[in-house]
Formats: sequence, C-alpha cells, structure tokens
Amino acid sequence: MHSRDTSWDSSRIPPWLRVSLPRDPAFAATEALTRDLNLHTVCTGAKCPNKWECYSRRVATFLVLGAVCTRNCAFCNIHPGRAEPPDQDEPRRVAEAVARLGLAYAVVTSVTRDDLPDGGAGHFAAVIRSIRERNPGCAVEVLIPDFKGDEAALRVVLDAAPDVLNHNVETVPGLYPRIRPQARYERSLELLRNSKAAAPAIPTKSGLMLGLGEEMEDVRRVLADMAGVGCDMITVGQYMRPSREHPAVVRWVHPDEFEELAEYGRGLGVRHMFCGPRVRSSYHAAEAAREMG
Repeated sequence: MHSRDTSWDSSRIPPWLRVSLPRDPAFAATEALTRDLNLHTVCTGAKCPNKWECYSRRVATFLVLGAVCTRNCAFCNIHPGRAEPPDQDEPRRVAEAVARLGLAYAVVTSVTRDDLPDGGAGHFAAVIRSIRERNPGCAVEVLIPDFKGDEAALRVVLDAAPDVLNHNVETVPGLYPRIRPQARYERSLELLRNSKAAAPAIPTKSGLMLGLGEEMEDVRRVLADMAGVGCDMITVGQYMRPSREHPAVVRWVHPDEFEELAEYGRGLGVRHMFCGPRVRSSYHAAEAAREMG
C-alpha cells in the first residue's frame, strides 16, 4: 500500500515526478513560434508538466477553438466562460506551425464548445485538411470533446480521416459529478463505440488520470469498459493539481501500479497501453501511434 498525500507542498511531490527545467534553446523557439502565430497550446493552457520536455523537442499539442471553455471540469486549468466565435484563419496557422516545427505527427485538441451547433466538429475537420494540404504525409491525431453525443458531428471529424481519434473519459464514473459535472461517462463510451463502428480503420484512443480519489478496482472496470467498445490505445497518468483552486491530489500513484494497469489492459486485448506518472493523452503520441503499426 502506497502512502496518500493530500498536500500542495511541491517539495513533497515524489521523485519520479520531478523534472528539470529546460536549457535547450528549442524550448524558447517553440514558445516564440506559438506566440508569433497567435496559437494556443494545451501545453500552456492546461499547465502540462511535460511542457518543458515537449517544447524542447519542438513538439506542441495545439488547442483550437479559443482558450475559453463552455464547461467547467474541476481538474482543468482552461478558463470557463463565454467563448468567442471560431477563428476561421486558425486552421491555416496551425498548418503553418506544423510546417515550421517540422512535425511528422501533429496532435490537435480543443476547448469544449457546447455553444456551437456542431460543437466545433467542422473546425476540427478544417484543421485536419489544412495540415494535410500544407504538410503532405503528416499524420494527424485529434483529441475531441463529446459533441454532446451528436453522431453527425462525430462523422464530420471522421470524414476528414484523422489518423487517430482520441476522446478522454478522464476519470472513473463515480467521480464525474465532482470532477466532470457537465459530462457523462456513458456518453464518452458511446462516442468511442460509434467512432469504431463508423470508421473501423481509424484507431481510437482514450485516457484517464489517477490520484483524484478513485479506487483501483474502479479503474480496472473503466479499462474493461474501454476495451469493450474497441478502444485501441489507452493512456493513464497521474493527476497534477494546476493551482490551489483545483482539487487536491488525493494520492501519488506509484510507477509499479501504473505498470500493473498496463499489463491488465493488455490482458483485456487493448493494443497499446501507455501508463505512467507523467503520461498525458498527447505525451509521446507519435511513438504510440508508430507502435500500433
């Protein structure tokens, strides 16, 4: 049994989660490029702890459809509120950033836009097409919201043929009322099931974070649910509190437990399990996709 830690004292973060700040000039160059093109990244917006590593490798996960979310998930650092209309030039700028960074694999996510009739699906499709036109051969992974269960919106994204369709369940169902009050676990599972049914050749991916108070048996049930809807790739990582206003970390999950979950998922038939304290949905996404073959 590993000890529970509910404090925000950063000095008590376990050693396997501590990272060194970058000295590579590529970090500053990547940050400058996103500012120059007026683009948002989830690396900055969500205060991802892997930003230092990824920016230093000239990798970023693009956050489209603005920087304001119409939902208010307790774990997330993205600000909720009233969003601006979609920026019609954004797909072109994302494609330009992909070209300047020399990416062979681009990951695109968004805030949730419940205010839009299609939830932003058409914008996702435009970004995919723009990246491909500007960067022939570049693979594109999209991490999409649930579109409030709208199958037509999901098909708009699938028709643009992303190389990977990602949608995170984020946590166990029992924590949804506290952590994801405007989402529904069953709706997220249904999206993954519908994606596989509509476009079986496009791999599906999902992820969740640990340390919010879930029981490991609940986590195993979620993995079984995702395997049951044909999810090809699953990521599992440690929840990291973005600020004092966010829910405290209930427990630091030991790396051995992540490996046990990876083995459990593989036993369920999931083709790729990527589990570890620093794992995030888009972390080393290109390598994961390559392993899928």
